Amino acid sequence: MPEQQRRVVWTPEQRIAQFPSNMERFARWVEEREGTSFAGYEALHRWSVEDVARFWSAAAEFLGVRFHTRAADILQGGFPNASWFPGATLNYAEHCMLPGDSQSTAVVAYTEAGDRREVTRSQLRADVARIQVGLLELGVGAGDRVAAFLPNRPESIAAMLATAGLGAIWTSCAPDFGVDAVVARWQQVEPKVMLAVPGYQHRGRYFDRSDVVEAIRDRLPSVHHLVLLDAEDHGGPAGTADIGRSIAWERAFGAELSGDVTFEAVPFDHPVAIMFSSGTTGAPKPIVHGHGGFVLEHLKWFVLHEDLTPEDRVFWFSSTGWLAWNLGISTLMTGSTLVTLEGDSMHPTLESYWQRLADERVTYLGVSPGFLAACRDAGLVPRKAFDLSSLRTVTAGGSPMPAALFHWVYDAVGTDLYLASSSGGTDVAGSIVGGNQMLPVVAGAIACRLLAVDAAAYSSDGEPLVAGDGELVIQQPMPSMPLGFWNDEGGRRFHEAYFARFPDVWSHGDWISFGADGTCVVTGRSDATLNRGGVRIGTSEVYSAVERQAEVADSLVVHLEDPAGGVGTLLLFVKLRDGDELTDDLQSRLRHALRTSASPRHVPDAIYEIPEVPRTATGKKLEVPVKRILQGFDPQVELAKSGADDPAVVEWFTTWTR
Repeated sequence: MPEQQRRVVWTPEQRIAQFPSNMERFARWVEEREGTSFAGYEALHRWSVEDVARFWSAAAEFLGVRFHTRAADILQGGFPNASWFPGATLNYAEHCMLPGDSQSTAVVAYTEAGDRREVTRSQLRADVARIQVGLLELGVGAGDRVAAFLPNRPESIAAMLATAGLGAIWTSCAPDFGVDAVVARWQQVEPKVMLAVPGYQHRGRYFDRSDVVEAIRDRLPSVHHLVLLDAEDHGGPAGTADIGRSIAWERAFGAELSGDVTFEAVPFDHPVAIMFSSGTTGAPKPIVHGHGGFVLEHLKWFVLHEDLTPEDRVFWFSSTGWLAWNLGISTLMTGSTLVTLEGDSMHPTLESYWQRLADERVTYLGVSPGFLAACRDAGLVPRKAFDLSSLRTVTAGGSPMPAALFHWVYDAVGTDLYLASSSGGTDVAGSIVGGNQMLPVVAGAIACRLLAVDAAAYSSDGEPLVAGDGELVIQQPMPSMPLGFWNDEGGRRFHEAYFARFPDVWSHGDWISFGADGTCVVTGRSDATLNRGGVRIGTSEVYSAVERQAEVADSLVVHLEDPAGGVGTLLLFVKLRDGDELTDDLQSRLRHALRTSASPRHVPDAIYEIPEVPRTATGKKLEVPVKRILQGFDPQVELAKSGADDPAVVEWFTTWTR
């Protein structure tokens, strides 16, 4: 980052009246408990990684983790088979549902059309209890998988918590996913029950998905029951809950309550959710996360680093197909009120987004840099048009946040709010590097490594780097690291994904550089995984759809991040069979195939014809060298380390112009 851009744009003193922050209170509490003192956050972080087991013992006590049975030990073993809190039992759903007054608001739910619903904590508890009764009647028990093809609604949140409360395992895809994309995920985990909506609203239009729902169910023989949520209240036709030999939501989950919600006391490492993070080859990775990891890491992040309290009102936009949706649910553990949005965050206008924040007196905003860049590029100055006086914290994640975007936030959104940039991912179910209010905000930089995260930048030879871009690695286990991949015999796929590059060190797949002051900059993916607005997409899913077209002999896809903070550009290159041409019709069919079999996020911004797809001698496509050449990195350096079977094929991209 150029030195002139490394400017401090916020200091802790600007919020001195509200101090101590949760992080500050934790530091003072640890000092008293341990009989030590910390000069600042860097010293606190050093203590947290010098003895991660001791840190997590203290953090669990400070954060009020509700153990049903306590562990005799904190951490046994190390990478790749670390075991956290062996013998302990707890339940993630219990932590989400107990904080706060029973009549306080748990969720405020909006549709993009402006419809608003408010759910109190007691109402949420009753909804969860009713769904649990229904799931039990459908034969769901501990360890069974419940799969959801639902939008971001209170019913979806209640269903996730009901599943977790029973000790069953949740997995979800957004209803804009195509049949192939969903089946590729769920056939690996064999769900017993499928929850779905037959259609959804997006940008003012209703999309009928009843055929998609039936096709998914018919290709999953493990699904014993399909429960449908009626679409009538969301722009769809009435009576859609009787299609495809399904059960209506009201019938399945509308029983009169005779008891309270169930919180099964499950082991710390009992699976709570299976999420999918696509790689460059093969089927999407079914990442298994545990109850204990969700509870500890999410409490640490949201209470200590994000400084959430029961007085906060949180807006955290996401569809149900991505980690951010689960993180939104986890903010309920802090006692905060969660504000959700079903549909497109930019519909009907960018201004409507900020109007919702003002109307709900939102205090904490989780947002993507791409959305902020869109507002900046549209010339918006939200603080002048809307009352954002309640907003005190903005956290941006999912893609790099350039310095210019920091300056825009302070100029156009709020002059004294706390702005954090963070980076993590589905793989660790949270954040690796981010902010905290003991530290200043430096434009263009992420403030720090999170507590108990032993992150570093490694060279290609596995040596720690003092300066310059390197591979983001984590040198010690985190409680929220995956329990493994579902049905991964012997852990082979899991090991290849994270530990094949550097033995006994977690390799995350990002480029990162750390500064002497502890700040860092994430510059993009170091592997070929695509990152569109914070959603990681596997290239294998693109190739599967594209190369089914008769005219396409081979293909290559890359995502170029936008240095200004936008969503970037997704480019698809195709090698055609002899005699075929890249016609408008073929481009239209390629886009349609990606939209329907995968998701709208998989659709490229542009499609180009190439003479040959560059590969290694072993046949692997060279997405990363091509991407880095197109980003302006030295072609000779990239060619030298590419392992290209035919360097001239890679070199073609050095002279290619769009």
